[in-house]
Amino acid sequence: MQLQTRRLGKDADVIAPDGSEVRILAAASRGSMAHFTLPPGAVSKAIRHRTVEEIWFILAGRGRMWRAGDDAEEITELVPGLSLTIPTGTRFQFRCDGDAPLAAVGVTMPPWPGAEEAVFVTGPWQPTQ
Repeated sequence: MQLQTRRLGKDADVIAPDGSEVRILAAASRGSMAHFTLPPGAVSKAIRHRTVEEIWFILAGRGRMWRAGDDAEEITELVPGLSLTIPTGTRFQFRCDGDAPLAAVGVTMPPWPGAEEAVFVTGPWQPTQ
């Protein structure tokens, strides 16, 4: 058993393939957690994941997320306190529509394997990141 403790960093650890800032949080053998930030007015690149699924929890800001799978498509308003899932293979894109950054915590299962995980797709909005 490995115990891990990690504090949210002031600066991003990496920029995600979708263009959002990522601050890496704790990780375990079956999942990892990260803090995502998108600045005001920004629109991410649309992607899908090859092998992972995610659960997001919106902490601050407001925006929208487009998600599309084989049998469903929707745009969800993102507000603090909202949680949502991104199943494996789901195409998605998100944007920050407020005056403050959009911030979320995401849990990735299994842990994020690397940049090749993200596949760029066409989304409903023009990306700015």
